[in-house]
Amino acid sequence: MRVSTEWLSDYISLEGVTAEELASRITSAGIEIDIIENRNQGVSKVVVGYVKSKEKHPDADKLNVCIVDAGQEEDLQIVCGAKNVDAGQKVPVALVGAKLPGGLDIKKAKLRGVLSQGMICSAKELGMNDKLLPKELQEGILVLPEDTEIGRPIVEVLGLNDQVLELDLTPNRSDCLSMVGAAYEVSAILGRELTLPQPEKNLEETGNPASDRIAVRIDAPEQCSHYAARYIAGVTIGPSPLWMQNRLMAAGIRPINNIVDITNYVMLEYGQPLHAFDADRLTDGAIHVRLAEAGEKMVTLDGQERRLEPHMLVIASGGKPAALAGVMGGLDSEVTDATVNIFLESAKFDGGTVRKTSRQLGLRSEASSRFEKEVDPAAVIPALNRAAELMAEYAGGAVHQGIVEAGDAKAEAKVLKLSLEKLNRYLGTQLSLLEVKTIFSRLHFPCGDADTGLLDVEVPTRRGDIQLDVDLIEEVARLYGYDNIPTTAIEGPTTPGALTKAQAVRRSLRKLLTHGGFQEVLGYSFIHPQQAEAFTGLNPAAKAVKLAMPMSEDRGVLRTSLLPQLLDVAVYNSNRKQPDLALFEIGNLFHTDEDVLTRQPEESPVLGLLLSGRKGTKQWNTQPEKVDFFDLKGALESILSYLGIDADQVSYEANQPKSFHPGRSASVYVGTGERKQLLGILGQIHPTIQQELDLEDTYAAEIRLEPLYELANSRVQYRELPRFPGMERDLAIVVDEAIEAAALIRVIREHAGELLQNVRVFDVFTGSKLGEGKKSVAISLTYRHQERTLTDEEVAAVTEKAVLALEQTFGAELRK
Repeated sequence: MRVSTEWLSDYISLEGVTAEELASRITSAGIEIDIIENRNQGVSKVVVGYVKSKEKHPDADKLNVCIVDAGQEEDLQIVCGAKNVDAGQKVPVALVGAKLPGGLDIKKAKLRGVLSQGMICSAKELGMNDKLLPKELQEGILVLPEDTEIGRPIVEVLGLNDQVLELDLTPNRSDCLSMVGAAYEVSAILGRELTLPQPEKNLEETGNPASDRIAVRIDAPEQCSHYAARYIAGVTIGPSPLWMQNRLMAAGIRPINNIVDITNYVMLEYGQPLHAFDADRLTDGAIHVRLAEAGEKMVTLDGQERRLEPHMLVIASGGKPAALAGVMGGLDSEVTDATVNIFLESAKFDGGTVRKTSRQLGLRSEASSRFEKEVDPAAVIPALNRAAELMAEYAGGAVHQGIVEAGDAKAEAKVLKLSLEKLNRYLGTQLSLLEVKTIFSRLHFPCGDADTGLLDVEVPTRRGDIQLDVDLIEEVARLYGYDNIPTTAIEGPTTPGALTKAQAVRRSLRKLLTHGGFQEVLGYSFIHPQQAEAFTGLNPAAKAVKLAMPMSEDRGVLRTSLLPQLLDVAVYNSNRKQPDLALFEIGNLFHTDEDVLTRQPEESPVLGLLLSGRKGTKQWNTQPEKVDFFDLKGALESILSYLGIDADQVSYEANQPKSFHPGRSASVYVGTGERKQLLGILGQIHPTIQQELDLEDTYAAEIRLEPLYELANSRVQYRELPRFPGMERDLAIVVDEAIEAAALIRVIREHAGELLQNVRVFDVFTGSKLGEGKKSVAISLTYRHQERTLTDEEVAAVTEKAVLALEQTFGAELRK
């Protein structure tokens, strides 16, 4: 918000306060001032002149010799090359000795032999932003209104003796998006009296009731709570007064004509956007506030055809949209030079509706930016009356009697209770009741008695940001002065920071995997619906959560697996000649069992792993090898071991999750008996998918983290080094091919007793010699006793017991 100090002084005396001091005081009170702009960029000795005559230069076709009355003792002869200069004009004249922006000094000079005693100036030469001028004044010299006083300094005429403060407002301080709101703020900061416009006293109504000419109906009360209108007849379209144009330009708005300028001026003054329709171009003068119909179209003031949607609020007339409520008017009902009668609108539109419409259509205006932050409902009628008053004065209009309105015009102030004890306890101050009431008086917050120890503070509707008593405490703090609040030591118990167990586990996983050569991936939480259908290994029955407004089709649902994006990363790298990958991601998956969500979806943390390409590098004596299933399984076992989870608690079962290789995948379980639960899945990606993605053999895993949070044991457990030698025995067991090696190991562990220290499979053989459907599994067993050396007889007895159990359980035979 750009606040002109010259305009601000209409409401509050700024005598003795420089713009710099004011900016410092406002910043200290909580609203940062980004820029202090001096509108006078170095103009001096430039006055208003009257061009008495214009003749062609005798030796230059493009130059004119003008005789100008600039209020000096004698008329001045000035040579001017502007195309639009003419006799009878009032223009800015830089006298000899004048200074202009850019370091230009004006001196007497001869141009092609003709004396020139000054310069007739354009707006740009005066340091003005000519793009903010009316279009007809943007080229050539600046032509002033006919009633401008000759000889008057141009800085006074154009309002250049002004300084503009640019307020960097936070969204909660929308009350300062107006000059009146800024005046309330400055009044509270400086403690000076405030004088505001009183249009209801100055407005003169004539003619018939406005309801005879115009009508209003609201069919969308949730989007428009209050709509008010006035009828102004017999206006004359022309330029607005120069003082109004100067203030609009200081605020960064280009003047257009008196009617449009007045609506913009009042919007800046009250923070309440207005819109003026050509009443004769509205069907029967009737306005219908409603939601747009699907596929409905309208042409806005910028000449663009807009396709509307049912959530957009429109101002309709004769069944057709005449304006986009709170955003922009329509071309069919705009005010033109031929306009005679005005339908003047002031309304309270829902901020969310305006924001959604503005964003979707790419139309952001001064009006929409105010409606988005919610305007003061109590300003609807005063702003309407103020604009009508100005149109009567500066456009010659007759304001018909009464206001035509629909909706709820109530704007009740909130009353909050504030404890003086709480206020002082929060701020660490010892403010008295009188001091607090004085601060609220400066803020124009009426304050009741404190008989019960509580203050009843009435919060005006313009301050919608104040909802709780702590907001009132903040107001007292900033007006009292943050620098005046004493510094006190922190009190209360302190708690040392620490990681939760889940945080510690995730940090350990990242440390282990990155040190082990894996690279972490941070993917989107959204995937393509087809990817959600393809990878459902951890929860096949769950449904993906669809997004109401996805950023793209590729991000249409919340992810049900980490693998799709890990594969996307693998493809991206492979396409750039980086096929050897070891990736991991820690993230959440989202599942639901509902077709239409009525509750929050289930969210579960998961670790994703991916290996692809080759491991190792080519050396003179070695060749890189392709990664395989057991590299992935080894990485998982390293993770479990690092987290202190005993290998005896982990088991693997052959499985075929969706989109995995049918013979090279498995499910991982942790725990035994009733406490056994699924830990995750791992295996090779299905060859068809690998071929579609143009990837080499790729192996991936998804591991549920919640069981790891529960079972992880960070305590280091030490074991005594063995003092006695171990004894090894190798068995070759012939069993059916369908029997898993894990099942054989489990039975051996159950029957070999405490002497058995380690079991591992070191060979698997199939062939016709074993018989159809048979395989030979070679298993190595290591025995050890912690307190003595074992004998061959003890080891043989234990081994025989294990072999017998295999024979009885699986029909196994020792291979001979």
